[in-house]
Amino acid sequence: MAARYTHTNLVARDWRRLARFYEEVFGCVPIPPGRDLAGDWLGRGTGVPGVRLRGVHLRLPGHGDAGPTLEVFTYEPLVEGPTPAPNRTGLGHLAFAVEDVGATADAVVAAEGRLLGQVVTTEVPGRGTLTFVYAADPEGNVVELQRWS
Repeated sequence: MAARYTHTNLVARDWRRLARFYEEVFGCVPIPPGRDLAGDWLGRGTGVPGVRLRGVHLRLPGHGDAGPTLEVFTYEPLVEGPTPAPNRTGLGHLAFAVEDVGATADAVVAAEGRLLGQVVTTEVPGRGTLTFVYAADPEGNVVELQRWS
């Protein structure tokens, strides 16, 4: 069976704030229309009776108009989960290749995110030089900033 990756979903407490972060820091672009979805069909499909979803799809940078998106939704009802951590099982992080890891790390902090580690540069045998840091968006989702040279 053929498959094509389409999107990653982030469940947000405040979808507008979180979408704005990804737009400002990484240049993601909203794809209209915004979503405001509800109905029996949605509850059956998600397994969450009475659910309502609101949010937006953001075009991820570097892949053109047909590339994958970041789907940022708020669910009603919303269930709080464990604090995201780089080494927790399950979805670990989103990764962005950037020109300047330090400057992007500063932009993350300026946009209400935070750094989880320190900017590190190391040689990876057979691959090249990697500069990277793990950070968190305003809602704590782990984001890797990386540059290979």
